[in-house]
Amino acid sequence: MQKLTGKKVAILVEDGFEQDELTSPKQALEEAGAKTHIISPKRGKVKGWEHAQWGDEFPVDVNVEQANANEYDALLLPGGVMNPDKLRTSKPAVQFVRSFFEQGKPVAAICHGPVLLVEADVLNGRKVTSYHSIQTDVRNAGATWVDQEVVVDQGLVTSRKPDDLPAFNRKLVEEIAEGQHERQRV
Repeated sequence: MQKLTGKKVAILVEDGFEQDELTSPKQALEEAGAKTHIISPKRGKVKGWEHAQWGDEFPVDVNVEQANANEYDALLLPGGVMNPDKLRTSKPAVQFVRSFFEQGKPVAAICHGPVLLVEADVLNGRKVTSYHSIQTDVRNAGATWVDQEVVVDQGLVTSRKPDDLPAFNRKLVEEIAEGQHERQRV
């Protein structure tokens, strides 16, 4: 069954994203019928990080400066240490993330991906998980941090690490199928 037919999902990344955290959810989304676009401040290609070395290159579909959250049904934020740290310094990337919350659209972030949610100032009052090393940042942003493989809070899906991808992918597809969430708003 293709629950996401007609849905479009933005995947926001910079060089250094954890490769499995892009490829596994992207495959799950596409198998469920969604179209995916890789969005980045970079033009051309972005490079993944695979365990302890550089991974594959992936074509950028849309530069973040031209990307419009109105054209997408949901947002995916892969982790990796370098990726969200680079993205948080891009004002267009941070505003792109914030736009999904302003519109009540599903957002999914894994591993270090929630760093971008901290920067977008959208975590206050939310329940989330992340890679353990950023839990203080998440709490300081006003969220309740928990150590669980996947947490869903009104359209916001978060997970801790690549081992959590099966549960993360299931909830990601489920939340996108449900559509907008009124309580997802900023």
